[in-house]
Amino acid sequence: MFDTRLAPKPDEHPAVFTTSWPVRAGDVDRNRILRRDSVARYLQDAGFDHLDHVSARAEHPVWVVRRTIIDVIEPITFPGRVSVSRWCSGISSRWCSMRVQLSTEQGGLIETEGFWINLNAQSGMPARITESFEQMLGSTAENKKLRWKPMITETPGENDHNVPFPLRSVDIDLLGHVNNAVYLQAVEDVLTHRPELTAIPTRTAIEYLAPTAPDSDLQLAVRHEDKSFTAWFAIDGKTHAQARVAPLD
Repeated sequence: MFDTRLAPKPDEHPAVFTTSWPVRAGDVDRNRILRRDSVARYLQDAGFDHLDHVSARAEHPVWVVRRTIIDVIEPITFPGRVSVSRWCSGISSRWCSMRVQLSTEQGGLIETEGFWINLNAQSGMPARITESFEQMLGSTAENKKLRWKPMITETPGENDHNVPFPLRSVDIDLLGHVNNAVYLQAVEDVLTHRPELTAIPTRTAIEYLAPTAPDSDLQLAVRHEDKSFTAWFAIDGKTHAQARVAPLD
């Protein structure tokens, strides 16, 4: 499941949303390489811009991401301008998978896919996507019966390295819980100890299993393997998010 192929970009399809913006100095690490937490923020911004572009935000104002896949094929570096292409690769009545391709003229290429759930703004429960929006999204979708299935099935153990992961006020988003990009900051930190994974194409998969409230006592457990590592974010033994980084085959 972790090696699932990402859907290819449709050729010249009107439902593919495109935009671009500069890579900012605050988006990159000390080596001028775009960080994964910055990629997550790019995906959030592209999602809102896409909704505005098709006049769908009023009817679909609240979305949460359940999983993000980030395939760093060729790192994106500063300075540069990132071109963004976004389209739907899978659809159901209440959620969809959205592919986003990030590229630069310098040769940077990152392929991503996010599993997004449409929520009712009042109840916070999954809500039906309007028929017209579902039809538009479905025009590029390979999978018309999208179902959730976790990619990361391992669980943390007693021998995994476990440390507190303190939360800050700036980590909380407009929904009142930890923004999904924050977890990827921890992934970036672990990667500083695995330089061999920054020198090759890699896949990062992160799954968000439960929202994390402010002031939570969040713990980070990390399991290192020869060619990969897995990280879990837990509160009182319950996993709220989990991530894995491995070479991209």
